Amino acid sequence: MKVFLMHAERDFDAGAELPANAAALVQDLGLGAVFAAMAGEDKFLRAVAEKGVLLNLTGVEEILYRQAVLRDCQANEAVIREIYALAAEAIETERKQFWGGLSRNPGYVLHRSVEVLEMFTGMLRRLRRIAEERRGGFDSAGFRRFFAMLVEELSDEYFRAIERHLRMLRFRGGVLMSAALRTGMKGRAYVLRKPKEDGRGWLGRLLGRGPTAYTYRLHPRDEAGGRMLSELRDRGINLVANAVARSTDHILSFFTLLRTELAFYVGCLNLGAALAGKGQSVAFPRPAPQGERRFLCKGLYDPGLQLSMTGWVIGNDVNAEGKTIVVITGANQGGKSTFLRSVGLAYLMMQSGMFVAADEFAAAVGSGLFTHFKREEDATMKSGKLEEELARMDGVAEHVRSEAVILFNESFAATNEREGSEIARQVVYALLDARVRVFFVTHMYDFASSVREARAGEALFLRAERAAEGGRSFRMIEAEPLDTSFGEDLYRKIFGEEEDEQEDEAPAVRRVSAA
Repeated sequence: MKVFLMHAERDFDAGAELPANAAALVQDLGLGAVFAAMAGEDKFLRAVAEKGVLLNLTGVEEILYRQAVLRDCQANEAVIREIYALAAEAIETERKQFWGGLSRNPGYVLHRSVEVLEMFTGMLRRLRRIAEERRGGFDSAGFRRFFAMLVEELSDEYFRAIERHLRMLRFRGGVLMSAALRTGMKGRAYVLRKPKEDGRGWLGRLLGRGPTAYTYRLHPRDEAGGRMLSELRDRGINLVANAVARSTDHILSFFTLLRTELAFYVGCLNLGAALAGKGQSVAFPRPAPQGERRFLCKGLYDPGLQLSMTGWVIGNDVNAEGKTIVVITGANQGGKSTFLRSVGLAYLMMQSGMFVAADEFAAAVGSGLFTHFKREEDATMKSGKLEEELARMDGVAEHVRSEAVILFNESFAATNEREGSEIARQVVYALLDARVRVFFVTHMYDFASSVREARAGEALFLRAERAAEGGRSFRMIEAEPLDTSFGEDLYRKIFGEEEDEQEDEAPAVRRVSAA
């Protein structure tokens, strides 16, 4: 039996290795808060959420397939959580009640496998009942196929056959087997035989005589003889014990995979509920094929920031259709870093088949997402800040491919503006020539102005909005970069006249009362 709820033609690989830049994505984009909302204290949910989000899809059809499944989960949340709980219960019951399954004794293996199969049979009956009663409320190709498989394969005849075999495997009438003799009167070719069915009624079996047979009765105190008979029995049932154990493992793997794939969607439901509790909406994005220069968002916000704040995060509207680079400039604490993170999270969430934190979002699918954010200086003084930035950029360059998306946040600003701008130009122009899409937050006017001159047709310039008196709206507006470092803002911050002294990660929040 197959699940196929994460992919149309293959199982979700929860053991797959994360991308080489996964740790950087988690740190730079603030994914910890998102994962916490998806999983809470559940370590299993957390592990699946990380794999589901960071192992991105790169095909439009794959993304739309998973989106359709998630829509069904949203419309039938109670059913999804019931199935998830059932799968978890089956796995946990098998683990707790049958923990001694490491014994290789055929008799024990058979006994344990029969007990597990009986328990699994009850779970499968419950699962089929859910499929029969609730499948009408599901529209996605993934769930329609899944429920059809349950109803067709878990038929009444299937369960009757299982129960019949399980009764036989109890061997309440003893074990019937055959063997051949070899040199020295030793046995060989032990084969378990199916008992011949007795067609007589219960009265005939009670009063009638049984078949003619030679009988040897073992003395109750003959321990050696008892061990020999036990060994003979184990030889006879060894093959069937292994076959039943494989059947048990097959059903256990089905429940394990079902729990794993549903865990991702349960995490999405948890995240959606957490954002709704903060008064924010989500929307399903419209993915475009790789190679298209498409980026459009309305009300795009940073879900990680929203989850960690009591206020309401400001969303942004941006139209970068046909553009390959977006340069973001403007005042300190104007929400530039917050906007950049919201872009990165939207790409990750879109390419994992999730909804995104926006009113509307459409973008071309990328071959990968990369970040290059500013870091604190090395506390051990083993390297300077610029050297560390260049080393990280070298690591990114090893993995970035055509049609990827890369986010820069104040990169190469550890040196003077002339040198930093020159480094940024060489790096960014090489990426653009390789058809990599770039979002760059910078204070370097020299770099921004050179992009405007050299790449005017493919560049979009955004600026953090700032009122004349220095107030912030935390919105990005389409505007050319300004030849200013906003010294008045720095003066106010240094001498305590700035009302909001939060880092640039937190300003895109309009605080509201807790009433």
